[in-house]
Amino acid sequence: MKTSAERLAALGCAGLVAVTVAGCGSVTDAVKGDSGKSITMGTRGLTSVLDPAGAYDTGSWLVLSNTFQSLLAFPPAASSPTPDAAQSCEFTSGDATQYHCVLRPGQKFSNGHPLTAADVVFSIERTKKIKDPNGPGGLLDTIKSVEAKGDNEVVFQLSTADATLPAKLATPAGAIVDHEVYPADKLLDNDKVVGSGPYKLDSVETMTPEGGSAKVLAKVVLTPNGKYAGDAKLQNDKFTVRYFDSPTALKDELDKGGVDLTDNSLEPNTAARILDDQQNGKGGLTVVQGESSDTNSIAFNTKDATTGNLAVRQAVAQLVDRKALARDVFARTVQPLYSMVPTGITGHNTAFYDKYNEPDVSKAKAYLAAAKIPTPVKLNLASGRSRTGTSEIDTLKRQLETGGLFQVTTQIENDSTAYQKGRSEGKYQAYLVGWTADYPDPDNYIGPLVTEDSVYHTGWVDERISQKLLPEGLKQADRGAVNGIYNQVQGIVAENVPLIPMFQTKAFFAAKPYVTGVESTTDTTGVFRFWEIGRNKK
Repeated sequence: MKTSAERLAALGCAGLVAVTVAGCGSVTDAVKGDSGKSITMGTRGLTSVLDPAGAYDTGSWLVLSNTFQSLLAFPPAASSPTPDAAQSCEFTSGDATQYHCVLRPGQKFSNGHPLTAADVVFSIERTKKIKDPNGPGGLLDTIKSVEAKGDNEVVFQLSTADATLPAKLATPAGAIVDHEVYPADKLLDNDKVVGSGPYKLDSVETMTPEGGSAKVLAKVVLTPNGKYAGDAKLQNDKFTVRYFDSPTALKDELDKGGVDLTDNSLEPNTAARILDDQQNGKGGLTVVQGESSDTNSIAFNTKDATTGNLAVRQAVAQLVDRKALARDVFARTVQPLYSMVPTGITGHNTAFYDKYNEPDVSKAKAYLAAAKIPTPVKLNLASGRSRTGTSEIDTLKRQLETGGLFQVTTQIENDSTAYQKGRSEGKYQAYLVGWTADYPDPDNYIGPLVTEDSVYHTGWVDERISQKLLPEGLKQADRGAVNGIYNQVQGIVAENVPLIPMFQTKAFFAAKPYVTGVESTTDTTGVFRFWEIGRNKK
């Protein structure tokens, strides 16, 4: 998934002023569990598009997961989706090529229009037709056709086996839009958004910079959707998201009471201090810490003369010290990762630890010596903008230069677009990359990263993986039974080292003491459920 922490794009609001969304109805509409409490959350994950056909970044999905329904959704702490707008869904073919869903009857969009199977078909076909270059259309590529059977049944025919389809449909890529409102061939303006989720979009506002800068970049206000017929029980009657340009500005606003809680946007050492203060009975904040599904790795350009040599990559894998990174650079707000698949997801293992164990200069030297590679090996290591500044890449440089085996030149690319272009053009030998999965399935942590069209652009392909193991995995509708397949894949990756998993980010939410419900929405699904957040009654 594309991340959005550094995006400064406008929200599509003419004139950079507050926009009240058309068709939202009265904010006094009755909603299950309406508690009369408002919540404001601060984040750095700026959103730019609120049409599901064009939204494919963490900031956009943060909002869409709370304003739209899909056929399925991920319950808290679950890695398998369950029915949402649907009352049942199942594969009706043994090879995972046909999928059938029955919708709940009587559902409506926030504008009062009925939600039917025709809207589901329209939504899927529309996203595939528009195929926005920045949108999620690629997640739906295996759908050959989708057909409505009456008002409440939908049948998907797939071009190839895809047991991850339910998980894909549970993301905003499968969000259901109103066919009477959304154009079939282009994106809808943000101020016209209509969904059927627990919230409706009340207003969107971007901030006019003063003196060339603005600490608060944007604000989105959500209010309860009185037409919502799903299972969520709202613990607040308004949820506001404020978007900040830096972790410092976000922390200052949290201290002042301008926001009630933050997502995982604080600088690591700041987060660690808040946690330490809480544990020592100091400060006025509470911390909820949980597992996140975000992973970070070193990737290699295997077409390069230096990093195309397996022994060089294996020597790097033998030298990196994940524990030191987690402790000294990230203040234990991340955890070492030896698997492409993170902790908490089916398919997690310790393939890289099993192969390389603890950092060992003598073993790294042996890899290079066996391949007759003279030392020190000159290596370029690149990074995009990091929340730790240069600490991460500087620490890795010192680790790799231990024992004189490598001579590392570091390069920081602050422009994320330029950094992405540089990777795709083979500009770097080794480079730091992060991955935010679209859904919590092992295939989504492996397939996009090590196949021919790898988003990491390593240039490495193994036909055992791309032609046999991954296709076999996608035939298994029981996702709990695929460990063996993905363990084999990760063993091959660990042996060939086109990338090195480094660490898994911990979810870290800081909040005022009166905020409740955060524990219910910090898990590996990546879904932040606004409706779970409330205020205590004291």
